[in-house]
Amino acid sequence: MENSESDTKQSDNAVDKQSDSAAEETKLMVVESTRPMHNSKKNVVRKPPDLPTLERRNWLIHLHFTRKEYDTCKMIIKEQLDETQGMCEYALYVQALILRHEGRIQESLELFQTCSILNTSAENLKQVARSLFLLGRHKNAIDVYEEAARMNCKDWELCHNLGICYMHLQNHKQAFEYLRQALQIRPQDETFIALGQLHVMEGDIKAAISTYRKAVEHSPENPELASKLGLLYLQCGMYQKAFEKLGTAMAFDSACVPAILAAGSIIQNHSDFEVALSKYRIAVAKIPESPALWNNIGMCFFGKKKYVAAISCLKRATYLAPFSWQILQNLGLVHLNMQQYAFCISFF
Repeated sequence: MENSESDTKQSDNAVDKQSDSAAEETKLMVVESTRPMHNSKKNVVRKPPDLPTLERRNWLIHLHFTRKEYDTCKMIIKEQLDETQGMCEYALYVQALILRHEGRIQESLELFQTCSILNTSAENLKQVARSLFLLGRHKNAIDVYEEAARMNCKDWELCHNLGICYMHLQNHKQAFEYLRQALQIRPQDETFIALGQLHVMEGDIKAAISTYRKAVEHSPENPELASKLGLLYLQCGMYQKAFEKLGTAMAFDSACVPAILAAGSIIQNHSDFEVALSKYRIAVAKIPESPALWNNIGMCFFGKKKYVAAISCLKRATYLAPFSWQILQNLGLVHLNMQQYAFCISFF
């Protein structure tokens, strides 16, 4: 009996030891199996898969384009187009803009047409029409602009550009209609200028003055509008109003060349040659190859009886505009006052 009880105790102890060893093994197995799973999750978080998308470099293209880093931009565009097999609309669009900036208008037109095939939007059609306009194909540009206008009839730029195209085709009636429509949608300085020029082409100076007055009311700090209104006043003989508007233009832009030339001519007509020359000195830095400017400078020296300087300036003016009869007449007049009659006859 004692032997049997001792055998039973030994067997129970053996079973307990086996169960304890099995439990320890299972713990080790759990730890070993969970560690690689934990590491794999960390690896997935640290290295996400690179998923190529159609337009993933658009932000980088836009960044370099706005910085005018065109060489870098073209390299990125090439990579993007190679990756997308030429199907990235934005990359094509920016490449076309760069080509147009470089003067390669025909190539830009082809790329804009590709963009319009990928996405027939009003913006893409406007760019196609713009390239056609720059190529001088105004009728084709009108067709494309009208197609874009059917998509977005409230776009002032479309109406403005249609008016400009009709101006180049000498269809003033349609040009008036579209330019006025553009002003109704959104008044813009460039539209006012185009409408004023159209009135001048028609010979209606009063209507042109009225248009530029409205433009100056809309943008009172625009020197170009003020100078154009001043020139029209000067053309009509309204010298006081002309000088006021030209002075306003020079107040906002001291280097406004049209205003400087016009104001200088008014001062010159009142025989104040020193003040006129001070105005012309500013203009020379901006437009050194202007025949009208050198003609006026020469006549200022003529008024001061500095004939050699006058001849020098007038000869420079004739070099820049050899067929201008006004300059030749002034040059002959200077030689006449110097009693150089042989030279005088050759210029008259």
